[in-house]
Amino acid sequence: MNSRVSALPLSTHTSANEALTQRLPSSLQLKQQLPLSLALSQQVAAHRQAIRAILEGEDSRLLVVVGPCSIHDPQSALEYAGKLARLAHEVSDKMLLVMRAYVEKPRTTVGWKGLAYDPHLDGSDDMVGGLNLSRDLMREMLRLGLPVATELLQPMATSYFDDLLSWVAIGARTTESQIHREMASGLGMPVGFKNGTDGGVGVATDAMRSAAHPHRHFGVDSQGHPAIIQTQGNPDTHLVLRGGHRGPNYDQHHVARIEDDLQRLNIASRIMVDCSHANSGKDPLRQPAVFNDVLEQRLNGNRALIGMMLESHLFEGCQALGPTLRYGVSVTDGCLGWEATEQLLRQASRKLRNT
Repeated sequence: MNSRVSALPLSTHTSANEALTQRLPSSLQLKQQLPLSLALSQQVAAHRQAIRAILEGEDSRLLVVVGPCSIHDPQSALEYAGKLARLAHEVSDKMLLVMRAYVEKPRTTVGWKGLAYDPHLDGSDDMVGGLNLSRDLMREMLRLGLPVATELLQPMATSYFDDLLSWVAIGARTTESQIHREMASGLGMPVGFKNGTDGGVGVATDAMRSAAHPHRHFGVDSQGHPAIIQTQGNPDTHLVLRGGHRGPNYDQHHVARIEDDLQRLNIASRIMVDCSHANSGKDPLRQPAVFNDVLEQRLNGNRALIGMMLESHLFEGCQALGPTLRYGVSVTDGCLGWEATEQLLRQASRKLRNT
């Protein structure tokens, strides 16, 4: 993890109100500097197809996207990934485990925006270093045999990582964005749209229908030039329930009502439940209860529930950014610890084998 593409110096300017700019390397340059081998490219393609098969009901396994709320320390992230890779092999007959590698974080006002923005955690916003580090870290996770997932927040950053990803989330704050719907329509992997922060699914179902259609939109090509992007439409989208201001929406009553809405709109009923956020009342230790409730719904025959998402790190809880950080503890939302995560997923695999 030593290669690095450099940026050009800050531009000069004369106006007091003019923003400083610094030219980034193009996504093509970064991909050439940190390339994906043919074997890893084939692995990513196979993982994408496996997830599609789950969405289509051709693969009966449970899809589980699991990992830190956000990655701030590559060492602890890789230690976590190593543990997850070993567990993924153990439970592969009943579950497809996908590494959550979130390097961008949405902010309601201000705050740390993620590894891709501020890899030194000090407000220096070395985005060139962040892009290098994030891409190299994802490659290391792929080398462990794991599918990699992230939330795509800044569309301009997407092309730096798109060849590495097997699954993508569009967050509750951006699901309503036309720009993100256009972006999703051109992605080559399955995309999960989260319900809005109010807990309603209308915004997400609109997004799924939009992303399924071809678009022509403004964008940036692989060499960094402004371009007209033409997309073919993405048929591999699904809904992610994360609760909302009015409370959780993972229970049997909510799921049944949401399935009716999807059927009425002629949208395939394929639903993932995010066990964190409002579904757990923002208490990371309540995630197993949410997970097990959804698992029981699935064991009782609801095949529309194709998967779950867990926020999990080496150790439970969270911590504020500061000069001294505890190893393996989230600096954003609180997480379930690894031991509890491992126990939960092993128990789930046993239940699934016994059905």
